[in-house]
Amino acid sequence: MQRRTRFKRFTAKLIVSSLLCLGFWQFGQGAYIPAKAWVAQELMHRAWQKAEGGNQKPAPWPWADTWPVARLSAKGGDIALIILEGGSGRTLAFGPGHLSISALPGQNGNSIIAGHRDTHFQFLQYMKVGEKITVDLPDGRKHLFQVTDIDVVDSRRGSLILDTDAPTMTLVTCYPFGAMGAGGPMRYVVSAELLI
Repeated sequence: MQRRTRFKRFTAKLIVSSLLCLGFWQFGQGAYIPAKAWVAQELMHRAWQKAEGGNQKPAPWPWADTWPVARLSAKGGDIALIILEGGSGRTLAFGPGHLSISALPGQNGNSIIAGHRDTHFQFLQYMKVGEKITVDLPDGRKHLFQVTDIDVVDSRRGSLILDTDAPTMTLVTCYPFGAMGAGGPMRYVVSAELLI
C-alpha cells in the first residue's frame, strides 16, 4: 500500500514538474522575439550615437551587415525607433528597415520603411490621418511628416510608388495585426507627406 502511495506521489510530482517546465519553455519562446527586438534597439541606439558623431555606417554589433540611417519618433514621442538600412529578414528581425531602392527620408521620392507588425511597427494600428511623424538623420537634419493616408492592400495586386514629386514616406507592415500565422499577402500601409 505504501509503495502504491509513493508511486502516485512520484507520478503526480513528475507530471506537475513536466507541466511547469513546458509552461516556462512556452513563455520563453513567446518572450524571445520581443526581448530580441528590445535588446537590438538598445544596441542600435549606441550605433546611432556613433553615426551622429560622424562615424559612417556604424554596425550595431560586430557581425551586423546593416547600420542606422534614421531615427523615427511618433505618437508624441512615445514611439522612438532606430531605422536600419535594408529590408532583409535579417534586418527586420532587429528593427524597422529602410528599403535601399527607395529615397532616404526627406529626399525627393518615396522613402519606404518596413517593420514587423508584432514588434516595432505594432503601433501603426493606432496611427490616424493627420498625426505627425518625426525623422532625424545622423547629420542633424530633422524632418516632420504628416500621415495622409492609411490603407490595407494586397501585395499580390499592387506595388508602392518609388518616384514621387515631393518627399513622402511609406511605413509598411503585415496585416492583420495579432494574426497567429506569419506572412500572408495583406499589408498595412501608412503614407505620410513631408511638412518641413
